[in-house]
Amino acid sequence: MIKKSLKFYLTITILSLGLFAFGQSNSKIESEINSFLDNLDQDGFSGTILVAHNNSIIEKRAYGLASIEFNIKNNVDTKFNIASITKMFTAVATLQLYEQGKLKLDIPIGEYLPDYPNKLVRDSVTIHQLLTHTSGLNNFYVTDLDKIKNLDYKKISDFVPLFANDTLLSKPGTKYDYSATGMVVLGLIIEKVSGKSYYDYLRENIFQPAQMTNTTELEIDSVVKNKANGYTSMFGQNKTLKKNDYYLTKASPGGFHYSTISDLFNFSKALRSNKLLKKETTELMLEPKVKGYNTHLGYGIDIDQRYNQTIIGHSGGWYGIHCELMDFMNDNYTVVILSNIDDGGKNGASIVADFFMELIAHKKL
Repeated sequence: MIKKSLKFYLTITILSLGLFAFGQSNSKIESEINSFLDNLDQDGFSGTILVAHNNSIIEKRAYGLASIEFNIKNNVDTKFNIASITKMFTAVATLQLYEQGKLKLDIPIGEYLPDYPNKLVRDSVTIHQLLTHTSGLNNFYVTDLDKIKNLDYKKISDFVPLFANDTLLSKPGTKYDYSATGMVVLGLIIEKVSGKSYYDYLRENIFQPAQMTNTTELEIDSVVKNKANGYTSMFGQNKTLKKNDYYLTKASPGGFHYSTISDLFNFSKALRSNKLLKKETTELMLEPKVKGYNTHLGYGIDIDQRYNQTIIGHSGGWYGIHCELMDFMNDNYTVVILSNIDDGGKNGASIVADFFMELIAHKKL
């Protein structure tokens, strides 16, 4: 009896010491986060930052100016253009229709878009390839930037003439090429299969259930309260900033919704807790499938396995935009960074993202 009691006592002691050490570790991390955010240079970063642990927000901060010309400050509820983070919404919408049995991942898209103008794409590209950027389709925002008239796009189909007749970069299924074009094609399929506009589908099936009340598409010339203007340094090349309106369009399935740090945190929670997709479908989305330029990809989401724990999420980068949604899966931290100034990787949002990856996932700078 004494031996059993001693064994029980030792077990409880070891568990208590482990929990104490774990608590100390988290306390140290959160102290370092607080110190970093307190000392973050207002002139070096413009935007908002949210940090959560175990799905509870521990920090929300705002820095810099939403409007430089009118000296209006960013606040924690300011809406920012999130660029390619939109691709995660498109992927979730596609997978919702997949789990409902309304589409298949491994057959040519001509099954759903029989009138798509490019026959090779229609007859050979699959939804799996569109979701993993292996379709061979290009990134029309980059390749066709000089052709884009940024006020001309009201519907998803309005984007199609920009790329429908472009030559494929590679044989479908053979090579990774990051593609906004592929995501727009997915948007066309979402509309065809669901019978709703892409924008309405997202509102009803993603934004509302995830409680994303401040996430929406906006016309370029919209006048909206509490929205950050974008300013480009041409990715760190120029010291003088310029407004980025010329480089934007209304949101497409490939990018450019507006959102807030709280809304993107709500999206993260809804995705990870299987509120947007069934558990099996969420696991399918998060399963690494191809190697991208730096990280592995699931379906429309980055699966970064380069450090001491997996980071899932997506970046949003464009002229006057740098955003990050990062879920550190081992330690249960979520970090959302939204900035209305681009950078060259050595300042601004890049410094903020690097700090969190180094602190939580031990990224070596």
